[in-house]
Amino acid sequence: MSPAHTSSSPAPDATVVPTGRRGAMTGLPCSVLLIVIGAAGVSGGVVVATGNQKGESGVAGFAGLAFMVALGVLGVFLFVGHWANRSNRILVDGTGLWIDSGKLQHVIPWQSLAGVALHWSRFGRSQKVYSLEMFPNGPVDRDDPALWTLVRDEEPPQPGLSRLRYRLPFPSAQQQQVVTAVHSQVPQLWLGESERPTGHIGRPDVRGHRERTRGRTP
Repeated sequence: MSPAHTSSSPAPDATVVPTGRRGAMTGLPCSVLLIVIGAAGVSGGVVVATGNQKGESGVAGFAGLAFMVALGVLGVFLFVGHWANRSNRILVDGTGLWIDSGKLQHVIPWQSLAGVALHWSRFGRSQKVYSLEMFPNGPVDRDDPALWTLVRDEEPPQPGLSRLRYRLPFPSAQQQQVVTAVHSQVPQLWLGESERPTGHIGRPDVRGHRERTRGRTP
């Protein structure tokens, strides 16, 4: 059963956290750099293919060009992703937590939750990755068209909570804003903060989702 909507749109005084904009500010320049490297690799390949290079081209040279092109392809995918998500934001009000892509809005109502927690894990030597963990108080549709990518199936942090939960990653710089907004609305649901193993964000169950929906749901 999907969470029931208790309101058609966020409240005018909802706390707004623009998660996509910050990601785009850091991700787009990096992806552009990768694209430039890839373009240089393609140009180098053209030079080699036309026989206009200086000196002989060895295996290492070809491998280097191929690696540069691969970085360029990665840069294109990253650029498309960051650009598509640039309008993403989180809104928190008395109804629940809203996920806004700039085109669509979906809400996880507070009344459908048994608890909310902040989890984080280390990324490199000095970085941290944060996620908001929302534990439903009833059945979860793990293939909900709007929310299935947020669903994770893991051992609950304490007895009485469901294995299935919604995991919403967000930029580390906005950790305090998100925590303050959630705690101000539903302090009774707040379960605190805890460190998790590296890579705790994980990935949605894409294979299982496709099998359960027979590939009909995007």
